Amino acid sequence: MNNSMLTVASCQVELAVGDIAANRRSVRSAISEAVDGGAQVVVLPELANTGYMFADLDELRNLAEPVDGPTVSEWVALAAEHDLIIVGGFAEAGADGEVFNSAVLVDASGVRACYRKAHLWNTEKDDLFTPGTGRPPVVDTAVGRLGVMVCYDLEFPEWVRTAALEGAELLCCPVNWPLYPAPEGERPIEVVKVQAAAATNRMFVVAADRAGRERGQDWLGGSVIVDADGFPLTSLGLGVAGMHLATIDLSDARNKTISELNDVHGDRRPELYFEAERRARGSAH
Repeated sequence: MNNSMLTVASCQVELAVGDIAANRRSVRSAISEAVDGGAQVVVLPELANTGYMFADLDELRNLAEPVDGPTVSEWVALAAEHDLIIVGGFAEAGADGEVFNSAVLVDASGVRACYRKAHLWNTEKDDLFTPGTGRPPVVDTAVGRLGVMVCYDLEFPEWVRTAALEGAELLCCPVNWPLYPAPEGERPIEVVKVQAAAATNRMFVVAADRAGRERGQDWLGGSVIVDADGFPLTSLGLGVAGMHLATIDLSDARNKTISELNDVHGDRRPELYFEAERRARGSAH
């Protein structure tokens, strides 16, 4: 890849559970706005086809789609039309009635990766979603090495490090962050965790959140694009729909040094960490 400069968009849209047609319209409009802003990579929220606040598994199953269903197929068509990479979350209909909280990475050639969320949040565990078992994908694309994971996955440093060690230069994360109280003047802790994930691995991270209110649940709307030093490149637009754009230099993510003698990956001592985990597991039995 000759040019490491890349324009990334995080699309913060309002979604409504069950209104797939309206959700697709909102996403199409956001992608169009991102294209007008010069974006080459567009990241959409978690469960962008369905909304989030499901009444029960039956409602979720009726809304879920296979990977080759209309939502992802539309994203592939838009990626081909505009020469884009799109990463978006959707409710994936699996075999035997299972449903996965999934995300795809698509480009003009089609679906490059489909990832199933491994770490389920709160009521997602209540007989709604089946947890994924695959590692977060890291895909060689025309613009660089892109990784994918979903929302709560970001809160597990081991999982983020997995993608980083596979060479992810930009980690793309569809999220749905519920609005929770925070001390006045403090940055939302979800955003802080994104910054930490970026800084501890020296890679860029983009989180695409949602906005608005759904069945009594307010959403944080904390979409952010963070550089390889862990600093935000975009301003927060808490709670409101909007577009977040940043131009990044992926070569920064290929340099893991933070001083003349320190390297965030080279200085790891996994033999110590794995021993601590083994002891912790042993003491729990």
